[in-house]
Amino acid sequence: MSRAASFYIDGQWVEPAAPTWFDVIDPATEQVIERLALGNATDVERAVDAARKALPGYSQTSVSERIELLKRIVAIYERRQEEFAQAMRVEMGSPITASRNAQVPRGWLHLKQLIEVLKTFEFEQRQGNTVLRYEPVGVCGLITPWNWPINQIVVKVGPALAAGCTMVLKPSEYSPLSSLLFAEVLDEAGVPAGVFNLVNGDGPGVGAALSAHPDIDMLSFTGSTRAGVQVAKSAAETVKRVAQELGGKSANILLDDVDLHNAVTRGVAACFTNSGQSCSIPTRMLIPRALMDDSIQIARQAAEAFKVGATNDESTQLGPLVNRAQWQRVQTLLQAGIDEGAQLVTGGVGKPEGLDIGYFVKPTVFANVTAQMSIAQEEIFGPVLSMIAYDSEAEAIQIANGTPYGLAAYVQSADQQRARNVARALQAGSVHLNYPPADFAAPFGGYKRSGNGREWGEFGLREYLEVKAMVGYGD
Repeated sequence: MSRAASFYIDGQWVEPAAPTWFDVIDPATEQVIERLALGNATDVERAVDAARKALPGYSQTSVSERIELLKRIVAIYERRQEEFAQAMRVEMGSPITASRNAQVPRGWLHLKQLIEVLKTFEFEQRQGNTVLRYEPVGVCGLITPWNWPINQIVVKVGPALAAGCTMVLKPSEYSPLSSLLFAEVLDEAGVPAGVFNLVNGDGPGVGAALSAHPDIDMLSFTGSTRAGVQVAKSAAETVKRVAQELGGKSANILLDDVDLHNAVTRGVAACFTNSGQSCSIPTRMLIPRALMDDSIQIARQAAEAFKVGATNDESTQLGPLVNRAQWQRVQTLLQAGIDEGAQLVTGGVGKPEGLDIGYFVKPTVFANVTAQMSIAQEEIFGPVLSMIAYDSEAEAIQIANGTPYGLAAYVQSADQQRARNVARALQAGSVHLNYPPADFAAPFGGYKRSGNGREWGEFGLREYLEVKAMVGYGD
């Protein structure tokens, strides 16, 4: 049965206080697939109250109890993985193969990493005559985006549960179906009543109420930098902890010794991850000027090989953007790239041929982009690559660091030590050398306007802990 008209509060599915209704639209078909109840401050109050009442008991559970709880969540989640894949396919347009192979596995990968962290993490650590004790921060407000729905929920809910916190989750109203499924998983796993609560809503109606609530001890937010600023302002009155994972405009520096065909081809694919709707993907490719002409031909071939189409087709590689507003924003930036003088290599404004219905975008490559163009500075959130020429390694580093963002960066070189030296100079929370596999134990988060705090693994767990120094502890 559909849970879209209900919230999960205090271990029960409950009716909203005074809902407004939001049409959930499949972005590939532009058809309404569900009507979602949106809550308000009254619903937030009820959920926070439940979380506050559950905190004393849950915060005292043992580490072994939390490990067993996380294991049960993993088992149930894995059993229902196809439901999650189909939910993310229709709610935010992830092609079914990408849903199954990328979106869904992030859930259990992060949870299994947390289990390993809990097995060895010392919640009390000796430091001379002082003992450092790590305790749950308290009641957490969690606000998540639509682009990696389960991934972003799990990297907040998981460490909060592992730390002994209680919480209220507000997922994106654009991708609510997978979050409702996840609430069912937590319920079946036996998460105690009040520990996890879910209230659907928009930013003004629910997000603002969570941010400002005096009984919320920590607010974790993932989304745009603009929205993150508002969350921080709202939270400031109550001096709560705020962790933010915000926008990005990641550079991919190709040094002059690379295997050019491999580096450019893989760089295009990385930029087009999740139809370009990822904050940490390499959307700016920095290329030695002498290699630009060859790089353009390789990038054109790579981009034009991507199949855009129906999300239920297992051969589809790029689905639609999440909604009409996002599609229109990307179209505006595509036109800005043309108007500002970038070379349009392939793609551009309008929908791909034969895809008149759905919020589809042409896989696009711009070349000879200058560092100050809109498409080199603004987070586009679509399958759009900007290729920028540089004349020296120092200039490449300067261009890479020359945006307000600092979430991720990429370096490609045949010389690993050379890649490491460049990586050390980049202002980014994560630097990826030669397209490595994901490391779910590594911290994820950014410098500058890409946010503060870290997620994933032990670093994610620590965000949900307060440290107490017991000085003069004795033997």
